[in-house]
Amino acid sequence: MKALLISLALLCCGVTFSQQSYTVNGETLSLYSEAKGTIELLWNSIDGSYRYFIKKDDAITELKNSRTDGKFQEEYKSTMSMYIGPERAKNLKLTKPDLIAAVDYYNAASDPSYQSRDVSVQLKARLGGFAGISNYPYFINPDNSTLFQLGAEFEVIDEVKLKRHSLVLQLRQLIGSSDYDFNSTQLMLNYRFKFINKEAFAIYINTKIAGYNYISQDIDVVENNGDIVNISGSGGEFQAPFTLGLGADIALGKGYLTLQYQDAVALNLDDNGEFPMDISIGYKFNL
Repeated sequence: MKALLISLALLCCGVTFSQQSYTVNGETLSLYSEAKGTIELLWNSIDGSYRYFIKKDDAITELKNSRTDGKFQEEYKSTMSMYIGPERAKNLKLTKPDLIAAVDYYNAASDPSYQSRDVSVQLKARLGGFAGISNYPYFINPDNSTLFQLGAEFEVIDEVKLKRHSLVLQLRQLIGSSDYDFNSTQLMLNYRFKFINKEAFAIYINTKIAGYNYISQDIDVVENNGDIVNISGSGGEFQAPFTLGLGADIALGKGYLTLQYQDAVALNLDDNGEFPMDISIGYKFNL
């Protein structure tokens, strides 16, 4: 864990030290530098949107993708075709990994002394919180009561090779009520696959792989013969629940609005027969 934290810190330092101020068409911007050579890629997230620029000598040109009548114009492809040719530019995406690769390609071809950069991994992290309700159907719930839940999560994404995949460490607290005295504290490792992955939004399948669940309860259960049995106590256990759910990240401001429907299906837990209802809304920031 210590080695991982050190690596992440060094990675962040390697990204942030190259940030400088530039004036583009009268607008002063603080931009990061990538693949510096004959041409240079400048970029930053400004007002919640990523903006990219090509710098050659003292001239800076923005790579634009304006929208007219609902259709993207892809002006950036015309700009980049001057450097990498029409065929390569035709399939170019307006994303940082693609643009770095294109600039790297041009610089290597135009300058034999240029040290080519092969971008293989680019880790990004997001931190957020959420709130919602759950009937948690994987424990005794006589009246199918719903509970309030609060949570926080830390997400790690590789934006180069595994853009559709992420790992998430999630802490969730279910809070008991007077109708259903059940409390659960969960620390779970999650895997997410983004089957729709756009710049403005992503929709993903969430899988809870493994973690620790601590519960406490004081519940009266009516048996078939009419007797009332009290179930009380507390304890915890490590689990590999493999519960599946759906989620969505919607770009908003400097982060993402999150919508989640968790624990819809469990492959390694027995349910109580009730339909799962576990929904939450939250917000997370790019770190």
